[in-house]
Amino acid sequence: MNLFVTGAATTKFGELWNASPRGLARHAVFEALKDAEADATRVQALFVGNMLSGMLGGQEHLGAFFAEELGLSVPAFKVEGACASGGLALHNAVNALLSGQYETVAVLGIEKMTDHKPEDVATALMGAGSEEERAAGATFPGLYAMLARIHMREYGTTEEALANVAVKNHFHASLNPNAQFQNTITVSQVMKSSRIADPLKLLDCSPISDGAAAVVLSSKKIKRGIQIVASTVATDSLGLAQRKKLTELSATRTASQKAYAIAGITAKDVDVAEVHDCFTIAEVLATEDLGFFSKGQAAAAIASGKTTLGNGKHVVVNPSGGLKGCGHPVGATGVKQIVELVEQLRGVAGKRQVNKASVGLAHNVGGSGATAVVHILRK
Repeated sequence: MNLFVTGAATTKFGELWNASPRGLARHAVFEALKDAEADATRVQALFVGNMLSGMLGGQEHLGAFFAEELGLSVPAFKVEGACASGGLALHNAVNALLSGQYETVAVLGIEKMTDHKPEDVATALMGAGSEEERAAGATFPGLYAMLARIHMREYGTTEEALANVAVKNHFHASLNPNAQFQNTITVSQVMKSSRIADPLKLLDCSPISDGAAAVVLSSKKIKRGIQIVASTVATDSLGLAQRKKLTELSATRTASQKAYAIAGITAKDVDVAEVHDCFTIAEVLATEDLGFFSKGQAAAAIASGKTTLGNGKHVVVNPSGGLKGCGHPVGATGVKQIVELVEQLRGVAGKRQVNKASVGLAHNVGGSGATAVVHILRK
């Protein structure tokens, strides 16, 4: 697959009260173009990943909206897939390049969430759940809490082990100047934080965030270009009740197995991974379903430091801080993951640099696992 990320950039993530969606988009896209050593005239199409603009901002027509703001008179598309919107936008951009219709395209992931009431955001996010789950009053913390309880029952996973996921990702985020949270935390602090949906506590949950990320993709490599060697998507049932197993997200397993086959690698070849840790249990499930650990082994492995920066032997997971530490502006997350991998594979990630990273994996999930997107990059 002769496709390359030639430019990548992200805004800071967090509660960005003074930033507008227009301003966030300009910053991310123009910085990505600068990184690609290209100007806007090179862009032949724009793909925008976003989930909530219609429900929260009253604007659904984001392709044209941001093309106009960026001064691009090109085909522009909004792509929505819940929290996997960014990853799906990238997947669609990859396919557009593979078709031969374009040579250079831009992908923007963006979300502005903190301008709205938390209860309105929670209601909007449940638009990614099933009708039955919404009718029952379920929320995503509640759905993932059920997954956590089942994992605990089946494999003996503990709340303390889950807390270590948050501790690790806050540590990584403290090394990332663009992360929403710059502070480290302890297992004790996680355990003492308010219960949101038992057994998940406040510090087990990713935050509501604002932010944008952008990449420039091209079929022509430049000196600093990072190759995309696989881009896959898999789909499962919208609701948990229809799943065959609740100790895994089968869409993740399917998408990753396809991606490994396309790339000609196995999970053991991945040096650095950005995975979808919307809740601490989500990272445990992801690292098992991606094949980094056997079923029931991930929580203890993460707690022992196997996926932390500096481990020297195993894949480093979420060096950006993940959704938990870096923040989770839902439409931007999947693109931000790619920005992080590009920096890691270029060797320019600073204090959070993974030693000798040459293969990176991004894993983006929509809903409670109804959509999974996997990208594999190689320098």
